[in-house]
Amino acid sequence: MKKQEAKRLEQGLLAGLLEGTVTVPHLFFKLYPALNLNETEAMLLLHLITFVEKEKKEFPTIEEIQQRMAATPEQVIKALQKLLKEEWITIDEEVDPVSRIQYERYNLNGMMKKLAAAWSEQLVAEQSKTGPVNSAGKDIFSIFENEFARPLTPMELETISGWLDQDQYKEELILMALKEAVFAGKVHFRYIDRILLEWSRNRIFTVEQAKEHAQRFRGSR
Repeated sequence: MKKQEAKRLEQGLLAGLLEGTVTVPHLFFKLYPALNLNETEAMLLLHLITFVEKEKKEFPTIEEIQQRMAATPEQVIKALQKLLKEEWITIDEEVDPVSRIQYERYNLNGMMKKLAAAWSEQLVAEQSKTGPVNSAGKDIFSIFENEFARPLTPMELETISGWLDQDQYKEELILMALKEAVFAGKVHFRYIDRILLEWSRNRIFTVEQAKEHAQRFRGSR
C-alpha cells in the first residue's frame, strides 16, 4: 500500500515538474541583495515572472500574488510599491486591437536594466583592479557593445565572464573570435561561442594560431 502511495506521489511530482520552468537570469540571484532587495521583494519579482511567462497573466491581482507567498497582503503591497517606485517594474496601459478594451500589464524590463547596469559596474570595477584592457584603452565589454551597437544583456555579460573565468579563454582570443564573427556577418553570441569552442578543440590558444586557422579555413573553401 505504501509503495502504491509513494508511486502516486512520485507521478504527481513528476507531472508538476513537467509543467516546465521559467527564465530567471542567474545574475538576479547573485545581485539582488546588493541591489537592496529583501527576500519578499525578490520573491515577488519571481512570481510576477512566472505569472507573465508561464501563465500568460500579465496583471495578477494582489490576492493572487499573496496566495503564493509566505507574506501578508500588507507586506506584498509594500513590496510592490517599492518595486514600482524604484522602477524595477512598471505598469503599462495597453489597448486590445480587436476589442479596443484598455487593460494593464506589468512590465519587467526595469529589472533587466538594473541587473545589466549593476553587473556592468561590477565588472568594470573588477577590470580596473586587474587591468586587462586592450591597447585602445577599452575593456572587452565596451568593445562588444560597440560591435553590437547596443548595451549587452545580463545573459550576454555573463557569457563573456564565463569565457574569461570558466573557460579560461584569453581576452585577445575572444576579441579575435568577435572579429571573425563580424567578418562572417554573423554577429551573435552563439556563433562566437562556436568559434571559441572549435579553436579550443583544435588547441588554438593564441591570436596568431587563430589567424592561421582562419586563413586555412577560408582557403579550403
